[in-house]
Amino acid sequence: MALTFKDYQYERPDLEKISSEVDDLLNEFKTKTTAEEQGSVIDELNKHFNHLSTMSTLAYIRASIDTKDEFYDRERDFFDEYGPVIQEIDHKYYQAISSSPYKDALEERYGKQLFALADNAIKGFDPKVKALLQKENRLDSEYSKLMASAEIEFDGKVLNLSEFGPYAQHTDRSMRKGATEAVQGFMGEHLEKIDRIFDDLVKTRHQIAQELGYKDFVELGYIRMNRIDYDREMVENFRRQVAEHVVPLVTELKERQRRRIGLSELKSYDESFDFVTGNATPKGDTEEILKNGEKMYRELSPETDEFYTFMRERDLFDVEAKKGKEGGGYCTFIPEHASPFIFSNFNGTLDDVTVLTHEAGHAFQSYMSRGFEVPEYQFPTLEAAEIHSMSMEYFTYPWMELFFKEDTDKFKFTHMADNISFLPYGVAIDEFQHIVYENPELTPEERRQEWKKLEDKYLPHRDYDDIEPLSSGSFWHRQGHVFGVPFYYIDYTLAQVCALQFWKRANEDFEAAWTDYVQLCKLGGSLPFNALARSANLTSPFEDGCLESVVGEVKDYLNSIDDRAL
Repeated sequence: MALTFKDYQYERPDLEKISSEVDDLLNEFKTKTTAEEQGSVIDELNKHFNHLSTMSTLAYIRASIDTKDEFYDRERDFFDEYGPVIQEIDHKYYQAISSSPYKDALEERYGKQLFALADNAIKGFDPKVKALLQKENRLDSEYSKLMASAEIEFDGKVLNLSEFGPYAQHTDRSMRKGATEAVQGFMGEHLEKIDRIFDDLVKTRHQIAQELGYKDFVELGYIRMNRIDYDREMVENFRRQVAEHVVPLVTELKERQRRRIGLSELKSYDESFDFVTGNATPKGDTEEILKNGEKMYRELSPETDEFYTFMRERDLFDVEAKKGKEGGGYCTFIPEHASPFIFSNFNGTLDDVTVLTHEAGHAFQSYMSRGFEVPEYQFPTLEAAEIHSMSMEYFTYPWMELFFKEDTDKFKFTHMADNISFLPYGVAIDEFQHIVYENPELTPEERRQEWKKLEDKYLPHRDYDDIEPLSSGSFWHRQGHVFGVPFYYIDYTLAQVCALQFWKRANEDFEAAWTDYVQLCKLGGSLPFNALARSANLTSPFEDGCLESVVGEVKDYLNSIDDRAL
């Protein structure tokens, strides 16, 4: 019988021992006189790297499932503290393979992408910034723990931030507004602390960048994100196209929503409420949703059936919202068990199903590419990884009736409208980070003012109804990516443009589109973003005209639906 997740053994790695063993292997690597011999050493080294990754991933998952678990909280702190030591171990490895006299032959065996990633890892680290990296990790954990600590009294209950999700979609407007005010009471109470954490993060990251010889953290941020086949000018051009082609459509959609739900003015707390008869909601509890997933993935393809059975048999889901559980959702991979893992916070809204399909897209990709001997290829770079997750949301459209029954048409309209409406917000977060890291001397107040300007540009419909601290430009305080993974956000918008191409192609020829998708999943992280897109017969979002064409398709689709009849 298969081991389940609870049986996966954790032990704190002995970093001194591993570091010494890696040093011995690297010395051996340098004495080898053929690419084949060096390859054998690389394979041995990868066993150490997979062990370290397995232990840190288990600690992270178990600490996020229960932030009050003292043992795993300490273990996560250990990896925060010693993450830079692990980075140093990686750094030595990347330096060795990059300077190998047999590099060309090693590239033949392992692919060019490993060496491009190695090059970025070398550029992004130096042992002299270890203490600063430890400080950065501590600040990120401080923010996560603060958000997870929320215990807010509302509606006769004590709720964490995730549990407010259903209230944003409540049919009673006073409940929607009250829930927003309750959450913002918590955010306002901690406003100065959040501003201080972020200010410390910005200054720490700027210092790291300067120590490493960069003008600002933007340069280093792109290196850390492994943006191998595009640059900040291409990103800027993409943002400009979103402002030109998507913002007007979203403004129209918000006006349609205002009329549909019968309001004279649409406020920010109304934006998640789509229909006067109530939003689409999944018909069933957590276990029923997961059970319906079995039927859906069994019918979708033999590959998805095998994958989902593997996940269920090994109990690789933790998806229910619970007290003390960290917010959000993610998929990760546990190398020594070749196991993806899905974490989420189901709360009775349609997000439960989209999170299931989204994170299952990540998990399916890592399952399909689990055979790579190069750990770096288990997941692609982040913007490419999001193609798998977002596309899976569309490929599962034919099965949405299982989850939503009579609300299926409502779900599809909301899902598509939300996805296209996300693009301006996604690029606003990206531009905000460029501004912040190009101007690290900005005060917290000035940063919030910059955010307000970006809302005027990308979210001109947004009206906070004078609720503080939202009205003062703090909306981004809830966006964990801004704190934990700088510059990881535009990735979702780039991937969405690719996923929408899969949606269009699936409508025309489902089998051909699915075949390309499975092939893309099998490639894992063995190519950079634009190359992966091309391999799946997708047009790069950076190509002029790509975004405009995709938006045109979505507009026609949404205009073909009489949303007031739903």
